[in-house]
Amino acid sequence: MKKETVFAPDAPAAVGPYSHGVKWGNLLFVSGQIPADPETGEVPENIEDQTHMAIKNVEAVLRAGGSSLDKVLKATVFITDMDNFGAINEVYAQYFKEDPPARLCVQVSRLPKDVDVEIEAIAAV
Repeated sequence: MKKETVFAPDAPAAVGPYSHGVKWGNLLFVSGQIPADPETGEVPENIEDQTHMAIKNVEAVLRAGGSSLDKVLKATVFITDMDNFGAINEVYAQYFKEDPPARLCVQVSRLPKDVDVEIEAIAAV
């Protein structure tokens, strides 16, 4: 097998030295996606809109790597305030209605660009 990096033109530019995603065999590892608008770099103010944007950015990387949200096997959600857990879940559930992936949600002290949510994923290709 050969490691293949994935660049998603519809996702925001990486804020560090990493790839949007990496394919290995039939797996796609999506780097953490923050809720930055890919065109403007702007971050929505409320947690619901941030969650929508982060998932759309994950989806852009999945698409560029030949996968999709319905092939996500595991997701990790990083949040800065566990009080937002319910609101994030409401938005998240709109994208994973049936057979949702395994998931970890963890509160962290800070995220890049001071956003409130970041999401990474592992998907089948």
